[in-house]
Amino acid sequence: MQAVILAAGMGKRLKDLTQNNTKCMVKVNGVSLIDRMLHQIDKRQLSRIVIVIGYEGKKLVDYIGTLDIKTPIVFIDNPIYDKTNNIYSLSLAKDWLVKEDTLLFESDLIFEDSVLDELLNDSRDTLALVDKYESWMDGTCVKLLDDDTIDDFVPGKKFKFKEIKDYYKTVNIYKFSKHFSETHYVPFLDAYQAALGQNEYYEQVLRVITTIDSSGIKAKRLTGQKWYEIDDIQDLDIAESIFAPNEDEKVKLMQGRYGGYWRYPKLLDFCYLVNPYFPPEKMRDELRANFDTLLTEYPSGMRVNSLLAAKNFSVHQENILVGNGAAELIKSLMNYMDGKVGFIRPTFDEYPNRYDREMSVDFVPETKDYLYTADDIMNFFGDKDINSLIVVNPDNPTGNYIKKADLLRLIDWSSKKGIKIVIDESFVDFADEPDNTLIDKEILSSNPHLYVMKSISKSYGVPGLRLGVLASGDEETIALMKKDVAIWNINSFGEFYMQIEEKYKKDYEEALVKIRAERARFQEELAKVNGIRVIPSQANYVMVELDSKISPKELLKTLLVKYNLLIKELTTKTNGNNYLRLAVRNTEDNDKLIEALKKELD
Repeated sequence: MQAVILAAGMGKRLKDLTQNNTKCMVKVNGVSLIDRMLHQIDKRQLSRIVIVIGYEGKKLVDYIGTLDIKTPIVFIDNPIYDKTNNIYSLSLAKDWLVKEDTLLFESDLIFEDSVLDELLNDSRDTLALVDKYESWMDGTCVKLLDDDTIDDFVPGKKFKFKEIKDYYKTVNIYKFSKHFSETHYVPFLDAYQAALGQNEYYEQVLRVITTIDSSGIKAKRLTGQKWYEIDDIQDLDIAESIFAPNEDEKVKLMQGRYGGYWRYPKLLDFCYLVNPYFPPEKMRDELRANFDTLLTEYPSGMRVNSLLAAKNFSVHQENILVGNGAAELIKSLMNYMDGKVGFIRPTFDEYPNRYDREMSVDFVPETKDYLYTADDIMNFFGDKDINSLIVVNPDNPTGNYIKKADLLRLIDWSSKKGIKIVIDESFVDFADEPDNTLIDKEILSSNPHLYVMKSISKSYGVPGLRLGVLASGDEETIALMKKDVAIWNINSFGEFYMQIEEKYKKDYEEALVKIRAERARFQEELAKVNGIRVIPSQANYVMVELDSKISPKELLKTLLVKYNLLIKELTTKTNGNNYLRLAVRNTEDNDKLIEALKKELD
């Protein structure tokens, strides 16, 4: 068996990275694509490797000469690489295809060894390697029958998003038997190219061949093996995290993304916090039905969006501000703080990170698990000369919860002390106490020193819409902040969500009942795992303490690498103590985490 690699293309979408290098010389974690691929092939002791070169061909040949590849290499030059597509590159190698069985590769791929093993260990002699379609994939797809027969090749221009559940993506690695190349592929390649020219894709030939019942080509389905196709710098960035050289680097790269984990469809994210039971399907359908309009129309400005928020939260328009997520509002609000600001640590770091550390006063509860009461806050800050106080309730990451009656005492105390108080109630809807919000006309008007922050993303399960609100009786500061943020700071999708949200209040209440029940069950099951102590929470996450012999960092690494589960370890936030914060997801997802923890800790 031999290998054929198509490496003539220019890789224009990689921009500066391919300005002077061919695409396959781009490096992932310090190793070029072609270096990695050739060494993987070299281990299989094939008869030869045929490489079709073109753009920066001499540079590629010279580079490969430094790689110490033992398998004989044959180079074929495509002199018109800039005027043709890969069908022409493959046609230049057709004489080699009919010599013996062939593994065919495109050179912009990165894959683990098991991907190649899947193809080589399969006794079938002619196979197209495929993987279940995911949102990050681009290019040719196929539809399969139950016996792995390829029912149809679906090129990009024929792609139908409504059919994606039926699609498999071609990995662009194939196994062709000598017989298949002689009797099918090469004759059809010649005919197709003669009829339609050289600016086509070689998969189109396979598409024609699959219309013949006796073509002999089948699909080989991957089952979780890692691979990635690199077409642009974002692909390169993601590939570096998937194929990190070691587990520590993988954790670092994944944590540094701060979201966007939909690009890793097999990953379960227990790090970032969202409501798993809302929005309901009908609301999603309503958003989908209006997609075209929302995509192509400008959103309203700040005045209208404040009106929508005021309607949803039953307050005056002058008392509420909508943000591109709570994070935008936190950044703006902290600019209006002056003097010393009090923080309770550990907490949501977006607040203290947005203020001068020299002017920050930290209360770190000396109680077990950093739990505290309203009285603890008043006792600590009673003799501190602070101008403002930040309280996250329930707090993040501890889940510590102060009941509404005690918060009102704290608000009254801060008023008498002349202290502005910010209460972030992004997680308060998940608490068992009914009617606990502070976004209330009477409370706000009676306490102009109070600012109530709420993340819509976290409570309502729509983090992709980036919505948050700030409510306060301090109309002057609210008005200034409305001028501070951009007039179109939220998009049409976020605005439309606020427009229809009120219709789904009952669904939201039902979702909260479900997550409270699942949180209780989740905490109960976690408590059964050896080495884990659960700290009761009123939020949509649970903080747990690990036995002193268990390293949170090592457990995080193990869960990510072995199980594709991402959790948040809290050693940095808790001065090296053995705490984790685990998001509450739905029952199926939570059970996967519990099962993994039992396997590693029991």
